[in-house]
Amino acid sequence: MTHIVETQEQLAALLGPVSRNSRLKETATLNAAYRRWIERSPFAVVATSGPGGLEASPRGDPAPLVRVVDERTILLPERNGNNRADGLRNLLADPRIALIFLIPGVGETLRVNGRATIVADPALLASFAVDGKPPRCVLRVAIEKVFFQCSRAMLRSNLWDAGSHAARGEVPSAGEMLAIATAGEVDAASYDSTLPERLRSGLY
Repeated sequence: MTHIVETQEQLAALLGPVSRNSRLKETATLNAAYRRWIERSPFAVVATSGPGGLEASPRGDPAPLVRVVDERTILLPERNGNNRADGLRNLLADPRIALIFLIPGVGETLRVNGRATIVADPALLASFAVDGKPPRCVLRVAIEKVFFQCSRAMLRSNLWDAGSHAARGEVPSAGEMLAIATAGEVDAASYDSTLPERLRSGLY
């Protein structure tokens, strides 16, 4: 391959200058507007880094997904899952965390970078209970950087346009993906037929 970008100078020449507003929108805390925005978000992608490599995974709850403690602190409950806990294992070695918050139908996203602590205090967990079921733990995120991302990615992807949404049969089901990953050890039809009930019963 040719024309490989390898230096900061090459990248700057390729992209051009950063706009003034792009710099000004970055804050070290949740200002009033960013707080209002994040309290309406039911979904985020959470990224971490550790000895096993990088990890990014989705988190969702009825809005607000996170609890704002103050302008420098948010709390994110870790709900029932598959127990891989790749992100949690990463945080034990490297507390840095990045989150991208989405609001359905809204083009902008909000980015939060900080450092996370895994908290398992019973009283705190109980305060996040849904249907009497507390989360496994809570991430206490000390905020270091916040800024919003413009809507270009959403506009390009038509993410919120129902007309562009894929029909269920157009993409592999969970059972199909698992069947291929296990070389047929898991039966796709059987897995898919029982998945809806498993999801409902194990949601929280």
